[in-house]
Amino acid sequence: MITTFDDYPLHQTAEPVAVPGTGDRNYYDRYFFNGYDPDGGFFFALALGLYPNRRVVDASFSVLHDGVQRSVHSSARAPLDRAAATAVGPITVEVVEPLRVLRVRVDAPDQALAADLEFRARTPAVEEPRIIRHTGVTPTMDYTRLTQWGTWEGRYRSGDAELTCTGAPGTRDRSWGVRAVGEPAGGAPPTEPPQFFWVWAPLHFDDHCTHLALVDDAEGRHVYESACVVPLLPGADESTPLEHARTADVEIEWEPGARLARAATLRTAGWDGKERTTRVTPLLTFRMRGIGYFHPAWAHGVWHGEQETGGSEWRTADLDPAAPENVHVQQLVRVESDGRSGIGVFEHLAIGPHRPSGFTGTFDAPAAR
Repeated sequence: MITTFDDYPLHQTAEPVAVPGTGDRNYYDRYFFNGYDPDGGFFFALALGLYPNRRVVDASFSVLHDGVQRSVHSSARAPLDRAAATAVGPITVEVVEPLRVLRVRVDAPDQALAADLEFRARTPAVEEPRIIRHTGVTPTMDYTRLTQWGTWEGRYRSGDAELTCTGAPGTRDRSWGVRAVGEPAGGAPPTEPPQFFWVWAPLHFDDHCTHLALVDDAEGRHVYESACVVPLLPGADESTPLEHARTADVEIEWEPGARLARAATLRTAGWDGKERTTRVTPLLTFRMRGIGYFHPAWAHGVWHGEQETGGSEWRTADLDPAAPENVHVQQLVRVESDGRSGIGVFEHLAIGPHRPSGFTGTFDAPAAR
């Protein structure tokens, strides 16, 4: 199983690079990108994931523009060589300069999508704290993520619209580890009802960026809590200490009858006692099933055959926001924080009970609170 990456000093175990350090079928390694018009004209995202123990690699590219979200999805048998694992069907990710410049290309005429876009880092890459979650005794999440803010240059097409990015803001991440994907593993079903409450909010300001990520249990207690202020390049790099918050919290105002935010307030307190309040107001709502999350056909890590490509498309106005496949979203948000204005993304996913929100079932959505 020797591959090109074995010629570099990258080994973490006594096995060749192609062999993961765990035999867990849900081990994965993923790229994610988003980009958007600060005025709300468009939002796009791309995800590419490798699942070496499932021998699957898949990718999706999705664009929300003029009320239509259009996606291309592709899946294939994963190559052993990691150097060949960043291209799936019509979708390619290229690391031009590690941690600074990445390029994404899409050529999917059957789905009326194309792109040639370059992500240029605006900040150093930030390592988020490792997430570990169990269902009973089974680890369902154990992964690390890096997050980075940047801008986009290039062009893409969705339907008949030709769109140009010149300094469009966005975010990318890289995550790797164990996360439940693909077909169920079998065995006895869990005795606990599903529960996961997630908020992820990377925000851009003129002279800095900020980040907040939370996971709550059913009572609303933070079982994962991280927030920081991120300096800009070139004055900082990955060795520059970050300004981490001591505490972080979020209050979400929910749309009536849906697990969808109509506004939210983020609150952090620093180790110096300074408090920061950030108000986010949605401009657009991007459904994450456009890049595979909860997609009924193109979910992550599912075997479709040696090489398969397909598409999906919907009008935002026609969606039922309370349907389970529409609950996981990234919202383009306008930001106000202590007299400063910004732009960014407010991602949220609420499955199961969450007492502060009034949620008691798996996907119930009571009247707004």
